[in-house]
Amino acid sequence: MTMTTDNDTGATPVTTTAQRTGTPRHHLILFTLLLALLVVLPWLVYPVFAMKVMCFALFACAFNLLLGFGGLLSFGHAAFFGSASYVAAHAAKVWGLTPELSILSGTAVAAALGLLIGALSIRRQGIYFAMVTLAFAQMVYFFALQAEFTGGEDGIQSVPRNALFGIFSLADNMALYWLVLVITFGGILFLYRVTHSPFGHVLKAIRQNEARAVSLGYNVNRYKLTVFVISATFAGLAGATKSQVFQLASLTDVHWSMSGEVVLMTLLGGMGTIFGPIVGAAIIVTMQNYLAGFGAWVTVIQGVIFVIGVLLFREGIVGILAKWFKKPL
Repeated sequence: MTMTTDNDTGATPVTTTAQRTGTPRHHLILFTLLLALLVVLPWLVYPVFAMKVMCFALFACAFNLLLGFGGLLSFGHAAFFGSASYVAAHAAKVWGLTPELSILSGTAVAAALGLLIGALSIRRQGIYFAMVTLAFAQMVYFFALQAEFTGGEDGIQSVPRNALFGIFSLADNMALYWLVLVITFGGILFLYRVTHSPFGHVLKAIRQNEARAVSLGYNVNRYKLTVFVISATFAGLAGATKSQVFQLASLTDVHWSMSGEVVLMTLLGGMGTIFGPIVGAAIIVTMQNYLAGFGAWVTVIQGVIFVIGVLLFREGIVGILAKWFKKPL
């Protein structure tokens, strides 16, 4: 801890580690509480359910980086989530790769796909950008439906949980849980640092006034493409991890409804907030899990809750809390 002196007032404000790193103290506290919750969560709920929540929380955070901070609404993020899921599942089952290599291979494919789709999509803005991303996602969906290695409508089932680094067996749910926790928490921290970096500040400037950012000399398209690739990469990381958890990659992962779900998670939790997508993902996944007995009515219930959420919490649950506490969350 370093002590500094204010020459004007004579006061001696304290410069803490949080201030030096630019991380607000309440964010450090919330991240610590989140980590503590994740550590004890498998003893409170079924571990597979907890891993599902974490995978979709990372997916929502990746999407929030693009929409909440980059101002780009994509209707095709299922393409990255699902393609990474298929590749990771294929790598583990057919090639016999270890979990870390399977997940990395799926993530790499999602990043490459993000570079390709992003380079073509950012040439359009607004609703046209959203429609172009949806069109590419539908191409990926039909490729997954027709390609031989994806298993068609059956998908890739019974994906083996190979040993981590070839040493540590992940056959047990608790062993896999710690790997998913490291991937999810590490991914969320990385995305947090991106949003609070100079790159993230330029992104916010582009979102608020793109013409002014151009006039200041920023290469706007390069920033848009970079954030698109980062978002696609972490969406792929979530999808690849999910395939190891459920030992399954299916058409649901690349279906357009998956893109809609991640939009719903982000808006319900709070677009442009740090913790909103995590809360939104937890709510949606919990509803799908514990209201499964209602069958197709789950979709109707989700719609009603979404309408109520939009009417009462127009800035999302965490967005409203941030206004009440007058602190960015």
